[in-house]
This record gives sequence, C-alpha cells and structure tokens, in this order.
Amino acid sequence: MRIEVIGAATLMLGDCRDVLPTIGAVDAVVCDPPYPNGEGLFIDGIETARWVLAQPLAPVVLWFWGEVDTPVAPLPWVATHIWHRTNVNGKIYEPVFHYARDGIKRRSEIKAHAAVFYGAGPGCNEYEGHPTQKPVALMRWLIDKTRGAETILDPFCGSGSTGVAAVQMGRKFIGIERDEGYFDIACRRIEQAQRQADMFIGSAA
Repeated sequence: MRIEVIGAATLMLGDCRDVLPTIGAVDAVVCDPPYPNGEGLFIDGIETARWVLAQPLAPVVLWFWGEVDTPVAPLPWVATHIWHRTNVNGKIYEPVFHYARDGIKRRSEIKAHAAVFYGAGPGCNEYEGHPTQKPVALMRWLIDKTRGAETILDPFCGSGSTGVAAVQMGRKFIGIERDEGYFDIACRRIEQAQRQADMFIGSAA
C-alpha cells in the first residue's frame, strides 16, 4: 500500500476493503462511490460500495447514490440532498443521502452547480479526466453539513475533489483510491490546494 501525506491530508493507494481496518476513527464520511447507473461506469465497485456504507465508519455520512435505489447504512437516514447539474441534458439531478448517528432530521437541500466534464463552459476548468469528477464547490457544500467534523474520510476519493474541499476548509482528510492514475491526480490537486492554503495563512499572519 502506498501512502502519501500532504499537510493535513493522508492519501492511500489500495482497495478500501483492505485499507479501512488500518485507519482509526473519523468524524465524517463524504463520498461519491460507484453506484448503479445506466452508463456502465465503475460498476465493478458497486458491491464494495454497499459493503463500505454498511460499516460503522463515522457518526455522519454523506453518500452519493442513484435515485431509484436506497443504499442501506447502519445510521439513521436524516435527509436527502440534491445536486442540480445546471449544464447538462438528461439526468440533471443527483441525490446525496445524509445519515447521522443522532437521528435528528435535517433539512433536505438543493445545490445548483455546473457538472465537471471535458469541454468549454462552467465547471470544465476543473476537469482532470475522471468521468464522474465532482466540483470542489459541491463537496465544500456537503462537508459544511458535517457540523464541524475535524477529519473527513473519502474511501473512493477518485481525482480528489473531496480532499481539495477539505483542505480548503481547514479539515483533516483521509482518502483511499485503488486506481493509481486517479490517485496521482488526487495527490497533485490536494498538494496544490495545501500550498494555496499555506500561502493564505502566511499572508494573513
């Protein structure tokens, strides 16, 4: 297993089923895992994603999933948030299931934000070659719902958008990714975000 420590972020290259037992407790999980979809993307990881969500990983979990299948978690389901993808045709909504140990109902909210993909237009400047890459602003919105959780875990971190958002928000981050190419992209993006955060702190001192 390869491990990269970048400031307050720790990234691990490997299968999350093997890596998760080696890490300690975290405060929240914010994740876009493989889930049932009509495009055939990452479908070999769907059962692993179901297994991961069934584990008692953290007191708060925000978990992207399909709109016609409710994922099962050991925590109470307290809200369903919606990402409204403002620059696409077809499937323009993507749900995020919100689970919390305290069982307190949250307000389900909608975030309107452009999707990330190759091309020109809103959101495309972030594109790093990952077919389901999430906007950093979207992940910041979700992390903000963890009510100040110090350490954020993403067991399917892909190209690292959750990690970039966590670093920007001053949170600790643990990311796991099995694809070395995406892992390297995540490391580069998070390292850049950490440098920018350090520069901001330095200039404010």
